Amino acid sequence: MNAGAALRAAHRYLMNTYRRPQLVFTRGRGCYIYDHRGRRYLDFLGGIAVNALGHAHPAVVRALRRQAARAIHVSNLYHNEFQGPLAEQLAACSGMDRVFFTNSGSEAVETALKLARAYAKQKTNGASRVRLLALDGAFHGRTFGALTVTAAAKYRDPFAPLLPEVTFVRLNDVADLEAKFDARVCALILEPIQGEGGIQPVSEAFYSRARQLCTAHDAALIVDEIQCGLGRTGRWFAYQKFPERPDLVTVAKPLAAGLPLGAVLARENFAAAFTPGLHGSTFGGGPLACAVALAVLRTIQRERLLENVRARGAELLAGLHELARRFRCIREIRGEGLMLGIELETDAAPYVERALARGLLVNATHERVLRLLPPYILTAAQVRTFLDRLADVLARTPRAKPSRPTPSPAVARAVSRAARAAAH
Repeated sequence: MNAGAALRAAHRYLMNTYRRPQLVFTRGRGCYIYDHRGRRYLDFLGGIAVNALGHAHPAVVRALRRQAARAIHVSNLYHNEFQGPLAEQLAACSGMDRVFFTNSGSEAVETALKLARAYAKQKTNGASRVRLLALDGAFHGRTFGALTVTAAAKYRDPFAPLLPEVTFVRLNDVADLEAKFDARVCALILEPIQGEGGIQPVSEAFYSRARQLCTAHDAALIVDEIQCGLGRTGRWFAYQKFPERPDLVTVAKPLAAGLPLGAVLARENFAAAFTPGLHGSTFGGGPLACAVALAVLRTIQRERLLENVRARGAELLAGLHELARRFRCIREIRGEGLMLGIELETDAAPYVERALARGLLVNATHERVLRLLPPYILTAAQVRTFLDRLADVLARTPRAKPSRPTPSPAVARAVSRAARAAAH
């Protein structure tokens, strides 16, 4: 089917839930993706943090082909040969004890919320420890429970009323957390770095107090690492920069390189709240997705991609700060590793459109933030290409004029300094 026919079919038959440009992506290789006209784009969105290994990575393609020829689906009434080894790998890199596999991030959040409620109910013999705390700016998914702990009214209001007993806490406001945390709370859910919320990190002080309160009340600290986890920050998990681990962790996006797979990682005591028949998933943890996920984790280790994320992230951050000195339209740079946000003074959508015209894929989140989520295999040369093109986007987009002229070599020097620092 050609691109015109694909677009006509999409307009005629798909539900209207996305605002999409009129192009069709047909193939990808590494950090580049190609449209139906053969035009190449440097992918700094990575399928929204999914394509950690880029497009068509040989290890992923090999695992996919090999397992597709053997068995694609086996019911969870039986074992398959990849679930256990994948769970072992996830436990090893997270420090958690048990794993439950899902189809998606939203399903992982639903599972974590159910597990927290089940644990609290068993501990209190059915007493009413049912309250959930979430953070302002949070996004945890679009299914009903996940939406209930998502903060933005634009996502929530069309489907109200949602689940009761949910309270939102101001991000990084320890006093507000303490005021809203009581003996009826069964769980607090947070993202170490809010993605849809505009690349907003949780502070160590806030996380530490959340951990203390959850421990004191025997409530679950749920960390949503669906977007920021599995290497995105240069660590396996973003929470690993804090001294204490959570009780439950949700993961998904990069886990199986684009195949539908998520997981909940749990401490032993919380995992024990699930017994046979209490929860399940038809497709979660199928052999095809798990085989690919194992290939993803092993490739990250073999190719030392956590180190690459840190090095390229440092280069990118240095270059972005240099651009922020040049352009008044940039308000702030935030993030860690290869999860970075550029907060602008005005709406980010025109910059996204201009970037697309310049062969860059980025997206807008929280209205004024350009979100960058490139693959972990990013090279130093690709960082320089991105920064040069982004400078052109910032200069040419309306109301985005430079505050002072700065030659492009300044960006190159900043990137070079960051590369040397990262190497040491």
